[in-house]
Amino acid sequence: MKQEKNQYKLSFISDADLKKHTLETVSQFRTSMTLAEFQKNIVDPIKLAFDAHVYGQSIDDVIETENIRQFNKTNENLIGYFHQNIFKYIGRGWEVPQTGEDGWDVENHERDLYAEFKNKHNTMNSASAKSVHARMRGLVEGNSRATCYLVEVIAKKSQDIPWKLAHAPLRESRQERLRRISIDRFYEIVTGDDLAFANLCSVIGKVIDDVLAENPNTLKANSVLAELNAMGGDVLKTLFTLSFSTYRGFDAFTIRR
Repeated sequence: MKQEKNQYKLSFISDADLKKHTLETVSQFRTSMTLAEFQKNIVDPIKLAFDAHVYGQSIDDVIETENIRQFNKTNENLIGYFHQNIFKYIGRGWEVPQTGEDGWDVENHERDLYAEFKNKHNTMNSASAKSVHARMRGLVEGNSRATCYLVEVIAKKSQDIPWKLAHAPLRESRQERLRRISIDRFYEIVTGDDLAFANLCSVIGKVIDDVLAENPNTLKANSVLAELNAMGGDVLKTLFTLSFSTYRGFDAFTIRR
């Protein structure tokens, strides 16, 4: 059955480009891990035992949750990739510089707009904030047409305000061109649609499902549980004996129920 065009009904990006970008993101997601890799990350089986018993979960479910937690260390960076690189498909003068280029996360030279992205408002430490602010300050002081934005995906609220640091005051005319903005407001500046980001959020789950259905071999199977089960016996016991094999008493270790 032929898929209808513009099924996602986003005014600022085509279905084909949105699915292409989503596939580029998903294909980099880490979804597989071997038992050796799992153990290399120093998993404490006592912690897993607490999780299983306190939350009433099976040890299999707890191990899968731990796998996802470990994957997230890698995958969180990919969400930043998704937020930044979607703008290269929007056109209208918007560009995403190549990795390694001395540019901003997102640029529009036609409109003299430049943006740096942060996934969460509370993840930038003081030194990092000062460094980014100083770089933006240098641009707005050297280019009277330029406006710089610190774009926060997870902001405290929807906002578009001057970004002020007490140690680095600017003349009002320049301060107005150095701003802190939530991603919904930035999408409005980019697309002219105040609901653009909300509309993207409303369809992203379906887009991901469609991409995975059309590309079933994108994600690799995780082998940790399969390898543990292949050893036979109680999975938690196996984890204990693997982690503590050289400790006294683990040569004949049993779990009391």
